[in-house]
Amino acid sequence: MEVRRDVFQAIADPTRRQIIAMVARQPLHVNAIAESFNVSRQAVSLHVKILTECGLVVIKKQGRERYCEARLEQLEEVTTWVDHCRQFWATQFKALDNYLQQVQTDKKTKR
Repeated sequence: MEVRRDVFQAIADPTRRQIIAMVARQPLHVNAIAESFNVSRQAVSLHVKILTECGLVVIKKQGRERYCEARLEQLEEVTTWVDHCRQFWATQFKALDNYLQQVQTDKKTKR
């Protein structure tokens, strides 16, 4: 059974977020990425595999090395979701603020 990966799975893990940040600055080979973490190269390779499955990283071969390049367009899905949530909660908090102001006004007029 094949697991469908999405960008939210990719950014859910702090190690993968660090890898994204690293390769966003410059393409790096897997060994260079692995040297930055206190985990095995195989563990880093698994993280990179997940990032490639989500479309956030592409692997380009240069000679014998495999370089990871960031493809951050996929993060637009996250941005859209966050913006939607931000708008929703801003509306909710504004309504709560209006309600609390009305309660305060009602208290003052009943005194």
